[in-house]
Amino acid sequence: MNDLFKAGADATGSQYSAKDIEVLEGLEPVRRRPGMYIGGTDEGALHHLAAEIIDNAMDEAVAGHATLIEVTLGLGNVLTVRDNGRGIPVDAHPKFKHLSALEVIFTTLHSGGKFGGKAYETSGGLHGVGSSVVNALSETLEVEVARDRVLWRQSYSRGAPQTKLEQVGAVQNRRGTQIRFKPDDQIFGALMFSASRIHRMCRSKAYLFRGVRIRWSCDPSLVEGTETPAEADLHFPGGLRDSLEAELGARTPIVPLWAGEADLPSATDGSRTGRVEWALAWLDDGETALSSYCNTVPTPQGGTHEAGFRAALLKGLRAWGEQRGNKRAATVTAEDVMGPLAAKLSVFIREPQFQGQTKEKLTSAEATRLVEGALRDRFDHFLGSSPPQADALLGFVIDRAEERLRRRELKDTPSKSATRRLRLPGKLADCTLEDASRTEIFLVEGDSAGGSAKQARDRATQAVLPLRGKILNVASASTEKLRQNQELKDLIEALGCGVGDRFDRARLRYGRVIIMTDADVDGAHIASLLMTFFYRELPDLIQHGHIYLAQPPLYRLTQGAKSVYAMNDEDREIRMKQFRSSQKVEVSRFKGLGEMPPAALKDTTMDAKKRTLLKVVSADADRQETASLVESLMGRKPELRFQFIQEHAQQVEELDI
Repeated sequence: MNDLFKAGADATGSQYSAKDIEVLEGLEPVRRRPGMYIGGTDEGALHHLAAEIIDNAMDEAVAGHATLIEVTLGLGNVLTVRDNGRGIPVDAHPKFKHLSALEVIFTTLHSGGKFGGKAYETSGGLHGVGSSVVNALSETLEVEVARDRVLWRQSYSRGAPQTKLEQVGAVQNRRGTQIRFKPDDQIFGALMFSASRIHRMCRSKAYLFRGVRIRWSCDPSLVEGTETPAEADLHFPGGLRDSLEAELGARTPIVPLWAGEADLPSATDGSRTGRVEWALAWLDDGETALSSYCNTVPTPQGGTHEAGFRAALLKGLRAWGEQRGNKRAATVTAEDVMGPLAAKLSVFIREPQFQGQTKEKLTSAEATRLVEGALRDRFDHFLGSSPPQADALLGFVIDRAEERLRRRELKDTPSKSATRRLRLPGKLADCTLEDASRTEIFLVEGDSAGGSAKQARDRATQAVLPLRGKILNVASASTEKLRQNQELKDLIEALGCGVGDRFDRARLRYGRVIIMTDADVDGAHIASLLMTFFYRELPDLIQHGHIYLAQPPLYRLTQGAKSVYAMNDEDREIRMKQFRSSQKVEVSRFKGLGEMPPAALKDTTMDAKKRTLLKVVSADADRQETASLVESLMGRKPELRFQFIQEHAQQVEELDI
């Protein structure tokens, strides 16, 4: 045995030495592995750069030093964020005396003013990588700082300083920080900022902190054909109440919308440790959601603050039931309370801890106790201030609990139960009809497209399930990854027919499963991933004709009051001939389903009387050819994909990216 170990060492040890140990310095790790810092290089990661810079400006506002933030998206994929806060310090850093504090912040990971708790009481995170990571992943970045009536400027490219920090001159009526940057095409390829997405981000921030005014602007060509304004002054004195009221529209809650805010006290000395704000409404139409934030940063995967929120509402309703002598209240669970709830929750706490650099889930342990304690007292007062309303709410929730127990006893999962909701990120908006042969479910990408689809659908027969980004590629993933993937678990639960040895097509809740993605390369990729999932895990649904592809248009052509839609460039040219040549035709290209007005989405893609659907079928009877193709294009061996590209490259006439 010792000889075997010796032989192995002699054979391979000389091939692995100190020269093989690579040390990445400065911002080089960010450019080499951007996914470790922003989650990838897709559209979501690109917009994470915008969020990081806007969050820094918001931190100045939340700290009480800024009242105005200007966000401008220009041509060439250039984003500018300016605030009237204190301005980044420009004096020499005490540790790096040859560098200004500004240059340290933009060139050094884990540097910033949010670690010690003195410069910022609350902020969007303590990782200290936001500005430096944005700088590293930007082709160009320019920062201007106005402090003490003096303007300073420094320019960077791909993380490296291109100029010294220079004193530009005196300024009288300006203070704060301005950052203008262009994401690097070497990292993100041809991806472009979405004006609609950044406008929604700014609008959300303005709702979250009522003391700030955000001025949004962009080049008009970037929002042509969408409902997004080219300019907007975003200021909402009502905070989360304004946000939830705008989201609910004409929908009527079971009891009046409840909103409020409270300080978060310390457990030891009672001192203020932060603040929580909420707005919530219980609804009976099934389309519900909880949106949560920490220090204005969205937390789509929830976390400890949501746990405290749920606990306060559940314990409060159970206590009210006990006070009223209603023994059935003891059967109520958090699912019964949260299922029919539309809510906004925002917390501001010191030194928040998030799961991962993308900050999608709050993990600060004390947040659960703090939020539950602050909210519970006020919820008890809310219930006690109007006993008839409190009784109505309790009765509504108890009815949901009893329906849940009844279903458990029957061991049944009816397709259209209003008592079972998928929570984020699988937010199912179900239909009301129970006849599966007459119903269909649309699988769409993200909350933005999901929101448009929910407004455009026929609520009786059409369900909508937003999926978050690109789902797992099941052809190359391990069984363990497949089992743990939340997006696929949400999808399987929504369909109701199970998978593997638990599959039963008779339990399928919808007659048609319609994949509806954007009419671009990313949309085609997402559709391919979904078709791969159905082919590998639920092949019977394809064999029996349940899987379809929606066909959203790419263009809208308008002349006066007349509008028509075109599926592609060729169709656009054909449609152009339908108009009078004497009058200009306005051509709008849809950038995605989320930017398409609900009325247009319904008229072109979801209305069963007008739309076009493509049925997904397996061409070969014995499936061998299809199986081989799926393995080549979606499997674990990249060399097979490379071979396929080489063999078929000449067949590509035009690549629209």
